[in-house]
Amino acid sequence: MRAIPATDCFAFNKGDRSGKRGGPVELRQIQYFVAVAEELHFGRAAERLHIGQPAVSQQVRRLERELRTQLFDRSSRTVTLTPVGQALLPEGRELLKALDVFAAKARRLATQSEATFRVGISSALGGRLDDFLDALPGRGAGTRFEFQTLDARTRLEEVRAGRLDAAFIRGIDSAPGLRLLTLWYDPLVVALPASHPLARHGVLHLADLAGLPLRMAPRTDNPVLFDTVLAACRKAGFEPTLGPPSTGLQDTLAEIGAGAPGWTLMYPTAAGTVSSRRIALLPLDGDPITICMFLAVRETADPERLEVLTETSAQVRRKVARELRQSRQPE
Repeated sequence: MRAIPATDCFAFNKGDRSGKRGGPVELRQIQYFVAVAEELHFGRAAERLHIGQPAVSQQVRRLERELRTQLFDRSSRTVTLTPVGQALLPEGRELLKALDVFAAKARRLATQSEATFRVGISSALGGRLDDFLDALPGRGAGTRFEFQTLDARTRLEEVRAGRLDAAFIRGIDSAPGLRLLTLWYDPLVVALPASHPLARHGVLHLADLAGLPLRMAPRTDNPVLFDTVLAACRKAGFEPTLGPPSTGLQDTLAEIGAGAPGWTLMYPTAAGTVSSRRIALLPLDGDPITICMFLAVRETADPERLEVLTETSAQVRRKVARELRQSRQPE
């Protein structure tokens, strides 16, 4: 522990039976007392504290005067603790330990308040990014955020390399070297031509789409999404006919809106990007097809930051689940 400046003190006034009170005890006096008690030698204690021996002797005697008790028995050759000194030594150690904890936490909080939190995002987060920021302690006050819109693979690579602190990521079930914190489950919505008779329905059964080609990214690009959608179709009783692979959501929507037969699935947070009147967006009835959104962080992330992000993710997850339950309740 560092030597404590003379100005660092706290009010510890001890009164005697006559009502008289001693002066304030300084933290450095407690530090000097503990050092001498552990070394049982004023010279070695002074060396340990990197100060002169007279200063140590002076402050210990001053402490004894202010406490109105003797802490050490001194002779020309030996120094021993008195019974009072032995009784106070554990308390002195605890006090210095508490001071170290206090100072370390203060430094850590100061560092965090000045820190920049770098996050990789996709272009289809919508209001869910607001939900995440709102769930942070103090709504993220004191932290400067940097957001980078990157493809999924690059986001994960940047987190592993330490160039990002976290990343929003879908369509994976594991990521070596990273911890995946569950944020929410996206119920996919159907996009199909507005001119199609099914577009007049309020909601769709997945089986209603059996006769239309399914437009989606190939399995090599997004295996979790591909497998999840095909499993849902088979559960609904049909094997989907796969149309031309989707090379990008906006391109696929443009082709469907232009009259190409087919349907695709998209995240509800991306629904606001659809401006064409030629596209109809419809929810699915029954069990929704869901894809999990994670927050990816390094396994070696700071434990306190990881604890904060874990609790923040849990709050977002509860909020989104509550909203989805309410949206599915009949009017």
